[in-house]
Amino acid sequence: MTDQPSPQPKASKQQHRRPRRKINGWVILDKPVGVTSTSAVNRVRRAFEASKAGHAGTLDPLASGILPIALGEATKTIPFVMDATKDYEFTLKWGEETETDDQEGSVTRTSDHRPDKAEVEAVLPALTGRIMQVPPAYSAIKTDGRRAYDRARNNEVVELAPRPVDIHQLELIDHDEAEARLRATTGKGAYIRSLARDIGRAVGGAAHVVHLRRLRVGPFWEEKSISLDFFDDIDNSAEAFEALHPVSTALDDIPAVAITDHDAERLRCGQKIAVSARDDVVAIGVNDGQLVAILRIEDGIASPQRVFNLHEPT
Repeated sequence: MTDQPSPQPKASKQQHRRPRRKINGWVILDKPVGVTSTSAVNRVRRAFEASKAGHAGTLDPLASGILPIALGEATKTIPFVMDATKDYEFTLKWGEETETDDQEGSVTRTSDHRPDKAEVEAVLPALTGRIMQVPPAYSAIKTDGRRAYDRARNNEVVELAPRPVDIHQLELIDHDEAEARLRATTGKGAYIRSLARDIGRAVGGAAHVVHLRRLRVGPFWEEKSISLDFFDDIDNSAEAFEALHPVSTALDDIPAVAITDHDAERLRCGQKIAVSARDDVVAIGVNDGQLVAILRIEDGIASPQRVFNLHEPT
């Protein structure tokens, strides 16, 4: 009787999975229409084989434009990008409001009024500056512990309270009887879908968004963006590095303080250091051109608020 070879155990999915890498930096992605922000992040993460990734501000599937994606240590700077201003260009359609405030939802109200250009321009100042805005019912805002869009999809009545948002600039670019095209610069938490809805109501009619594009998020501009197709077409992760920007790109507006090697090590250990910088500011500590930490400076003493592990250990 001959010996039969022992069956070999099947390799698990974990064994076949390639190890993730510590990749640090920002990708300025131009997200296409029809792709969720989460899906876009996952595709970029796979292209870099990165161990950690996140994005700085959700962009609706029906919207296109700038979606900043943070990899590795760059995720520590996401809050600074989230707080930054954003530029949008959007087109609204007159005559109908929808349950989602865009073309995806069912029509909830109609109006025969078609405002002329002068009527539209007349209402924009009242919707500029610090305004109170009611977010769309289909939004990620939590109410009673659940996302508003989850409750709306279950046919629950969703009533969101108005909240203060900043509309820094609102400009009419083009107008006809059917649609209007506008450009807006907003602060954190503002919804363009709500803004379009409120413009329609302000002119005595109804409106919803049919086209939305984000042109800028903080220091991340459309001109330096890269398409999602780029990551689908590359053959290996080395090519993806062409699209990677330094972690410090998100902190361009924050003053920098040069620090010594010794102080850099102290900051990496969570210790405070003395600096010759103006008091009561947030700054970045830089050692030999490399980002070390985000600092809170008070009375000449710098305390590390975020420490970055970007250096090569000796």
